[in-house]
Amino acid sequence: MIPAKENEPAHQGVRTEGSTDALPLAPSMSASLDAARMPRRSTLVDKRVLRITAVSVVLGALAAVIAKVLTALIGLVTNLAFYGRWSTAFSSPADAVPHLGWWVVAIPAVGGVIVGVMARWGSRAIRGHGIPEAMEQVLLNESKIPPRITFLKPISSAIAIGTGGPFGAEGPIIATGGALGSFIGQVVKVTGSERKVLLAAGAAAGMAAVFSAPIAAVVLAVELLLFELRPRSLIPVALACVAATGVRYALQGSTPVFQMPVLAAPGGMALFLYVIIGAIIGVVSVWTTRIVYGIEDLFEKLPIHWMWWPALGGLVVGLVGYFAPLTLGVGYTNIENIINGKLTLATLAFLCVMKFLSWSIALGSGTSGGTLAPLFTIGGALGALIGLGIVAVAPQFGVDPRIAALVGMAAIFAGASRALLTAVVFAFETTGQPAGLLPLLGGCTAAYLISALMMRNTIMTEKIVRRGVRVPSEYVADYLDQVGVGEACTRDVVTLRTTQALAEVRRWLAEGAPETQHQGYPVLDDDGRVQGVLTRRTLLDPQWHYTLTLGELMTRPLIAVNESHSLREAADHMVAESVGRLVVLSKDQPHTLVGIITRGDLLSAHARRLREARKSSRHLRFRDGLKPRPVA
Repeated sequence: MIPAKENEPAHQGVRTEGSTDALPLAPSMSASLDAARMPRRSTLVDKRVLRITAVSVVLGALAAVIAKVLTALIGLVTNLAFYGRWSTAFSSPADAVPHLGWWVVAIPAVGGVIVGVMARWGSRAIRGHGIPEAMEQVLLNESKIPPRITFLKPISSAIAIGTGGPFGAEGPIIATGGALGSFIGQVVKVTGSERKVLLAAGAAAGMAAVFSAPIAAVVLAVELLLFELRPRSLIPVALACVAATGVRYALQGSTPVFQMPVLAAPGGMALFLYVIIGAIIGVVSVWTTRIVYGIEDLFEKLPIHWMWWPALGGLVVGLVGYFAPLTLGVGYTNIENIINGKLTLATLAFLCVMKFLSWSIALGSGTSGGTLAPLFTIGGALGALIGLGIVAVAPQFGVDPRIAALVGMAAIFAGASRALLTAVVFAFETTGQPAGLLPLLGGCTAAYLISALMMRNTIMTEKIVRRGVRVPSEYVADYLDQVGVGEACTRDVVTLRTTQALAEVRRWLAEGAPETQHQGYPVLDDDGRVQGVLTRRTLLDPQWHYTLTLGELMTRPLIAVNESHSLREAADHMVAESVGRLVVLSKDQPHTLVGIITRGDLLSAHARRLREARKSSRHLRFRDGLKPRPVA
């Protein structure tokens, strides 16, 4: 091979920048088929997954311990703030209101001041309920949460909730578990994808430890944090939740968090009405989300520093708490009383309205706390109210107000967050009521449908979408992974021979015939065996002497796929090798050329998918019985 050295500087860029396509292409390929580079076959799991799983199991156990510590810390702050005693026993602030009088208004405000100070001089990331912030780190920052959040978030949340904040402990624990997983993922050598798995494992383990709901916690991780469903992510998260729940069983027992008597299975009419209840709650969930963010927008307009907003929210919490003591604190007892039918109609209505008022203003102020328990309280109370109304008007329909409350509790979360499966499984796991599964599925799906129709973003995503973050809303199988290379490649390929002289090929290219306009040409030997690919740019590069044969131009390994590979593997191989086209070899005769696959072929495969979707949409409207009516 004799390069024309006098032209070396002028054409250096030609050889390094590659083809005229978007991805660069090597100027020459290998003459040895045995050295051909083929894409690696993807495997479901490998040894690295086992290591991540082992770390996740330990992380799950740690998250359960942290959940216990945070619960004790909330109890300690509550006892100090409302009762003046040193105790970590979980106490309700409501019992202290008659003795404190108007002083109850000041306690949440003081807690808000402390949280505001911690947010300003500690980390602003402690504000909010944790899940949106974790989602943002997953999507934008390779799941890297600042390590200080691991201790700032639980402390600030314990202060906010312990001083009467109307939040649940689950949100801060989920955020803390996620921060711990992210921290471990930054200490050890892992990829961004593996760090995301550790973050999700820690967050899910925290939820599993609080509610003894490991399956719901896994589904929550899939629906709100992982944005995927793969064995290499599902296995570590699932086993982390198992470990966390096991530790919870050892520390607190295995009884459901919200205990209920055994419920009877609903009849057909009752089931229908539970679905209607779910749809009504779905509308409420949409307006709940809009009002919460509307209040947050109003706080943004205040002429004072955001550090003082939690204090203002705390004043409202204290004022509401003075008139409605049950709104103070986590309110898990309220949820249990609601779904067991222990509250009167007037109490349910008052609690529903006042809890929403207290929680929405406190959350909008930017303090630290969760959303799950308040939503469960509001939705459960509203569902119970509707159920009691149906019983009063039409008792023959067989509606049970307790199941209606259970449906309301889950449906408002399904509508607000659009975590449908999480809501259904969570309500089942925390109550252990098999008779509630079908009403839950119907009611939550109805709420999910209404929410999807009325609202683009959710209570979990609205905040980060406003910051410009694109949040995946649908998880579908990769279309490229479902199509084989053999189905999409171009089989009518113009080929060259290794024995051809470069001068001959250049004269042929100069003729300008249609077959000379391709960007790359497979090169075969005399036996018809593929030896590599030469690009049009390489063939016309004046640094190569015209007396060279094509076989002498090829110095790098052949980059190829066989027809049984998927388009996803082909696309990944193109990116890894920085090429725009791949030789396609026969599955049964690996030396035989089948065709060429290019980036254009990948786009054509997607075009077929889009055409099929458009065709199917033409048959969704009907007239004259079953006769299809085309859509204009």
